[in-house]
Amino acid sequence: MLFTKIVLLNLHSLVTTLSAETAEHLSQNGQHMAPKISLCLAGAFVLSSLCFADDNSLGVLKGGFQSFTTRRPATTEEWETRKTELRKTLRRLLGDMPPLFTPDVTIHKREAKDGYVLERFTFDNGVGDTVYGYMLIPAGHKGRGPAILYNHYHGGKYKQGKEEVLSKAFSKLDFATGEELARKGYVVQAIDAYAFGERRFQGPAGKKEEGGRTESSLFKTFLWEGRTLWGMMVRDDLLALNYLVSRPEVDPDRIAAMGMSMGSTRTWWAAALDERIKVAVSVACLTRYQNLIAKGSVRNHGIYYYVPNMLAERIDTESVIGLIAPRPHLTLTGDQDGGSPADGVQIINAFQEDLYRLYGKQQNFRGILYPGVDHTYTPEMWDETLRWLEKHL
Repeated sequence: MLFTKIVLLNLHSLVTTLSAETAEHLSQNGQHMAPKISLCLAGAFVLSSLCFADDNSLGVLKGGFQSFTTRRPATTEEWETRKTELRKTLRRLLGDMPPLFTPDVTIHKREAKDGYVLERFTFDNGVGDTVYGYMLIPAGHKGRGPAILYNHYHGGKYKQGKEEVLSKAFSKLDFATGEELARKGYVVQAIDAYAFGERRFQGPAGKKEEGGRTESSLFKTFLWEGRTLWGMMVRDDLLALNYLVSRPEVDPDRIAAMGMSMGSTRTWWAAALDERIKVAVSVACLTRYQNLIAKGSVRNHGIYYYVPNMLAERIDTESVIGLIAPRPHLTLTGDQDGGSPADGVQIINAFQEDLYRLYGKQQNFRGILYPGVDHTYTPEMWDETLRWLEKHL
């Protein structure tokens, strides 16, 4: 059996798929592999992957940090146990976040649109900041139905924020994605993240700074306060989820999260931390941190994105995203996306495939890497999104 270098380095499907003959073949024909990798492969086979492996394909990263490969669980029971500890660690790394609650929402305006009703709402996030949001409710909607927590992207478009759902925000899509989803019967909710849309002046300097400067000041301020900007952004998304679940139009067992770029990252973090999100669609930004460093592409993500000590705790993206398993998750990434090195995307997707195989839920994960596609949302990706939502939500 032939394995790619990436699969070898990540012990792809080692315990569940390797036969004794395959192991013998590897030992006899693996002279090209570094001795450390060969030893780890053999040890993993014998010990059911009870060790970490140094990732010699990436080597020593900047700062003298030795890269690593995330070990794969041998059973679903093992992964469920690891999930509990991993979530605890992630919440600690995200900083001292105030408790979650169901927001007291004010609906400021409700207006009929083409195929849906638009509500404009706000709520206080409990630390003195107002969160601004939109709710799109399909026209003629009755009873409880499927809903989408829609997370907007970054792209340096600080004024845009949640307007993404109402505007033609993607160069290759000739429609507003939020409106299209509402017309197809989904309740759609979107909020402005910190520093975006109606929140672009919410930094410590108020009106004296906007957008990117607000984002930078918030990142610094929250660090001093024992928090992270990313943690506070994810917290707002989970507060929005609390509100979405409370709506009479929404079936709490049929909630999806989706987004592109920063919206994708917001999606898989929120879904990893909260199992009320039953379905996830992540377009672009499927970024493995170690591969990003190795490619010299750290600059391709804004400062908001970084959580201290993730790699020091030996946590990379495949572990965070793995918390979503076995719930349905679709990842769509271009292999020319500079912010998501393709070799890292392959590692992340392969790790998920193994997890879903353990659960016997292979149909619940699909990871597509599009050749020749960069950081964008294409019509093909949109079609995949709609099919995934229709199938699983």
